[in-house]
Amino acid sequence: MDRRTRLYIVLTAIFLTSLVVADIIGSKFVLIGDLTLPVGLIPFPVTFLLTDLINEYYGKKATRRVTWLGLAMAAYAFGIVLLGRVLPTAPRSPLPGDVFEQVFGASNRLYVASLTAYVVGQLTDIWAFGFLKRLTRGRFLWARATGSTLVSQGLDSFAVATLQLSGTTLADGTTADLAYIVQIATTGYVLKFFLALGLTPVIYLGHGVMQRVFGLAPLAPDDADA
Repeated sequence: MDRRTRLYIVLTAIFLTSLVVADIIGSKFVLIGDLTLPVGLIPFPVTFLLTDLINEYYGKKATRRVTWLGLAMAAYAFGIVLLGRVLPTAPRSPLPGDVFEQVFGASNRLYVASLTAYVVGQLTDIWAFGFLKRLTRGRFLWARATGSTLVSQGLDSFAVATLQLSGTTLADGTTADLAYIVQIATTGYVLKFFLALGLTPVIYLGHGVMQRVFGLAPLAPDDADA
């Protein structure tokens, strides 16, 4: 196995781990200042970075392969969690069954919402990245990396908020209405916007590592669809 293939496997493994962990922990929301945010946002900058790196050095087909593999592994993880929920709890279990159900039962709707939004967002990101790369003739890395993320995460943020929260009873006993859904989606999108901007130096660093350490060259704009 050559170095290029080994690196692809490592990048894929990190991507899949970040995706699955984000889905598992995403049902918890935290308050940071005046912002209400799901903790599932923590691993997402990693997925932004890896999607762009894989797209740049391995092409659209390889990036789509990672996307569909991510969907399969997230669904597999959901199945394992579901099995853990339906199995009877032992009398001397360290974690009571109702507590386990309260935590992981809340992830049901989130999983469906996040996976649907994930596929839409990823495929949009892959398309937008390639389009911007061809448009700029392979120049302006920051433009295609940031631009593709902003387009895709706009769809992702509003899709996941709508699917997850519509009609949901919140912790304070109220029902999530349209205004709350828009607030959560907009907050998440704005945060992702600044994350995308903040990741720009990291993306350039990642490109430097890919080229100088691993000896890989970015695909030409016309080869990016391969």
